[in-house]
Amino acid sequence: MNPLETYNNALTRRQFFRKSGTGLGMAAMASLIGERGLAAGESMGNMTIPQFAPKAKRAIYISLIGAPSQFETFDYKPDLEKRYQENLKDFLAKEGQRLTGMTSGQASFPLAPSRYKFSQHGKSGTWVSELLPWHGKMVDDICVVKSMHTDAINHEPANQLLCTGSMIAGKASIGSWLSYGLGSMNEDLPSFVVLHAKHSSPFANVQAISSRLWGSGYLPGKYSGVALRSLGDPVLFLKDNPGVPREMRRKMLDGLGKLNQKSYDAVGDPEIQTRMQQYEMAFRMQSSVPELADLSGESEHTYELYGAESKTRGSFANSALMARRLLERGVRFVQIFHRGWDQHANLPRDIESQCKDVDQACYGLIQDLKQRGMLEDTLVIWGGEFGRTVYSQGVLTETNYGRDHHPRCFSMWMAGGGIKGGQVYGETDELSFNITENPVHVRDLHATILHALGMDHERLTYKFQGLDQRLTGVEPAKVVMDLFA
Repeated sequence: MNPLETYNNALTRRQFFRKSGTGLGMAAMASLIGERGLAAGESMGNMTIPQFAPKAKRAIYISLIGAPSQFETFDYKPDLEKRYQENLKDFLAKEGQRLTGMTSGQASFPLAPSRYKFSQHGKSGTWVSELLPWHGKMVDDICVVKSMHTDAINHEPANQLLCTGSMIAGKASIGSWLSYGLGSMNEDLPSFVVLHAKHSSPFANVQAISSRLWGSGYLPGKYSGVALRSLGDPVLFLKDNPGVPREMRRKMLDGLGKLNQKSYDAVGDPEIQTRMQQYEMAFRMQSSVPELADLSGESEHTYELYGAESKTRGSFANSALMARRLLERGVRFVQIFHRGWDQHANLPRDIESQCKDVDQACYGLIQDLKQRGMLEDTLVIWGGEFGRTVYSQGVLTETNYGRDHHPRCFSMWMAGGGIKGGQVYGETDELSFNITENPVHVRDLHATILHALGMDHERLTYKFQGLDQRLTGVEPAKVVMDLFA
């Protein structure tokens, strides 16, 4: 007899009643929420409904890979002008600051003030750099968090920590956790979609990223993010082969499904079910994706809102517009990756073009969501994996400088989904080197995102290798309730 079958047949009396009770509960739940609700999440043990009333039911995460400098965006430090080129070598030694290999051998660490002007905006009077004029127009819609901090000082582990909650590969991404915890709101598109936006600067230092950042790790494969391509068909093999009508494709899938079901009945591998579901999703996406990618029905007003680049496939503006369309169609989580923010040298040249890439499009996205009544239940997160140093990497001149990695403090913003707009949370010291008020660790950010979507980060778990795995891991994490209205 098959070992799995032997094990399943060896039920104790206690196990029999527990399984029976669960089955009756599932039957009752099915009668209340219907087949589509159960299809979304497969099992009530998978937390397929919010654990408490959510403030948001979907989210967009704008991941700025490479880490934008807080000095040139939201963390205004006007007094640094007086300390231009001051050597911080002794200060760094006193702080015991860990340095990357790119600056550890420098003889001098010259203090580099931002060369960009800041001004206050909105009713909140939030300070914003001149590089982000459109952000200045929406500061009362967003909450700027200046006191983020992380454990990693290099890109790969920092991005893994930000996207999966761990610097160790193989963990489930935040989008996969949300898909697992909340299920899908549609049958024709994945619940977690990834978009890769082009960067504008031809000189940008572009960090390599991989599917680990949107993979499902130890969670079932169906919860992985699905990346839509910016060139060609959004999904490979979107069209049926010539001479293969849809009716034939349907029959082929039905036959394949029966064979896969026999394999599942024999060995009980849940990944067989995942593959069956992926085949069915791919079949439905052949109809849903072309409609999604057809932007001809969008008004000129919408294009003007996001900016001229919104008509160019693969641009950040186009990706932001696509994100809104995906949410409208029931996608639970959209992650936009925008690379090119790693500015160790020639920072002014590169950050100007990078900010221009995202500035108006982010404004357009927030305003578009507001106009459609979607912002109140859509959480938007914006930011990179760590901050940048107050000192210049390499030679410092009046017009040119670079900044190294700095994990102790950096800035992000959040909007919608119950977040209180028009506030600045947290503060840093005069060098934006250490946090002085309200620190927010990456794990706290994860706990807060889950809370906004109705999930308790300590209760959203998955059994793997004998442990109840969590997005926030075993280290302390807290929900930052002050961010909510």
